[in-house]
Amino acid sequence: MSRTKTSLLAALALLSGTSAAALVSAPAGAVTAAAPCTVDYKVQNQWDTGFTTAVTITNNGPAKSGWSLTWSYAGNQRIGNGWNAKVSQSGSSVTAANESYNGTLPSGGSASFGFQASYSGSNAVPATFTLDGVACNIAGGPTDPGPTDPGPTDPGPTDPGPGGPKAANPYVGAKVYVNPDWSAKAAAEPGGSRISNQPTAVWLDRIAAIGGVNGGMGLRAHLDEALKQKGSGELVVQLVIYDLPGRDCAALASNGELGPNDLDKYKSQYIDPITSILSDAKYAGLRIATVIEPDSLPNLVTNAGGTNTTTDACVTMKSNGNYEKGVSYALDKLGALANVYNYIDAGHHGWLGWESNLGPSVQEFYKVATTNGASVGDVAGFIVNTANYSPVKEPNFKVTDMVNGQTIRQAKWIDWNQYVDEQSFALGLRDKLVAAGFDSGLGMLIDTSRNGWGGSARPTGPGPTTSVDSYVNGGRIDLRLHAGNWCNQSGAGIGQRPTAAPATGVDAYVWVKPPGESDGNSAAVPNDEGKGFDRMCDPTYGGNARNGNNPTGALPNAPLAGHWFPAQFQQLMQNAYPPLS
Repeated sequence: MSRTKTSLLAALALLSGTSAAALVSAPAGAVTAAAPCTVDYKVQNQWDTGFTTAVTITNNGPAKSGWSLTWSYAGNQRIGNGWNAKVSQSGSSVTAANESYNGTLPSGGSASFGFQASYSGSNAVPATFTLDGVACNIAGGPTDPGPTDPGPTDPGPTDPGPGGPKAANPYVGAKVYVNPDWSAKAAAEPGGSRISNQPTAVWLDRIAAIGGVNGGMGLRAHLDEALKQKGSGELVVQLVIYDLPGRDCAALASNGELGPNDLDKYKSQYIDPITSILSDAKYAGLRIATVIEPDSLPNLVTNAGGTNTTTDACVTMKSNGNYEKGVSYALDKLGALANVYNYIDAGHHGWLGWESNLGPSVQEFYKVATTNGASVGDVAGFIVNTANYSPVKEPNFKVTDMVNGQTIRQAKWIDWNQYVDEQSFALGLRDKLVAAGFDSGLGMLIDTSRNGWGGSARPTGPGPTTSVDSYVNGGRIDLRLHAGNWCNQSGAGIGQRPTAAPATGVDAYVWVKPPGESDGNSAAVPNDEGKGFDRMCDPTYGGNARNGNNPTGALPNAPLAGHWFPAQFQQLMQNAYPPLS
């Protein structure tokens, strides 16, 4: 699905944030229930000069219609921006007051908020907290926990219901929809029942898919089934919005039905009908997470002019503006619905991970989110690695590692990229997006459906230190021949299972690409879906500039993109990491 764009431009080493966590709790032996309130204060992400914090207050007393929490710092901490509360500071004293939508705090109820702050020296956890003038629990733990790996993100406030403000993270406290069409195919495969109950996204990859194609369920049928799966709790339905004019201009396997100038048709026959169905009051209790147009905006950055990866089709789409106008229109129409959460596709680290690509990508994303009727408020977050194979984390090396005095960024595999895996890329991108003007509560999704890279070939430690290439190639779990290889990759395995809030700033690990659905046909196949034959899906092809002229690493005998591919499904289960039980 997603392609790479390499760069030989050396850049400064990546400065990655670290984090720490501290829990405010009652002193040993105290009876927590007797306290009128409790406070959970977590330092989530800490670096040399700053930190982010998540705070949850629980009201153990009578119900409140508004609240105000105060505390003081012993050090020089200074609050910057906050979210889900009005956070102010005077000297060392800080006050966090409720927003209009989260002031109601019943007995036993909780509210969550967060903020970013600066500091120098130590970052001691506040010793006391006061809720509406009454002291809560007193901290009894150590201060200044220091840097560590990012921990789970604070869930934030939950969705108060249809028509109310949106959840800070729609995945927290919610089940995720299991697509019966995919589940049945998976369960029918030997061993497939081990994962057939996992949630996967529904791809609306053509106009006809809204009503259902080839005997499959249409959008309304999926939503009706989602209401059954929801029960009395919360449930997220994941939809891939994927039918732009001139779709996927840098490849052929996933080309679409609409021509480069069919913007009006995209609006009136695709986005508008989807919006109309989602607007039905019967579905207002569902949380709808939309993945907006995979591959589109990244292609405008890397493949639309001036490089050896430029294609005429991408030049056309940049010139006519229909990718930008189409994405803006989708954000505007879908984002206006109270229960819809839009996530814009942002490629992957092996595509946009160089600063020469990342900076322009952020500018492109912000442009699209602030023009043609769209606003940053229409964007819940971004998704990386959609239908791709890049690992969440490379466990055996970091981008800052040195071998014999040389940075590993000059290894052929890394090629001066600023990132080596998807989580570091997602969080680095998030920081830049927030700095550019996106909401500070922006959430990231990572598609983990096929990036596990387990099996007997998975390295168990770093490579030899004889050279940067030996060190990287001997330790990397991503076994592709090149990070630009994207089609039906040999050796790939299922990755992390779908998980809500796995790390600070990451809303969820998700399975957007349903395991077992082909990336593209390995030989030409006549079809009425507008899908062509891309040589990157041909296992005999020697490659091109986008993959460093390496073999494709694609599996043979693959069907059209989106069609069921049993051999791939079996391989993915065999190489799953964590392994399947």
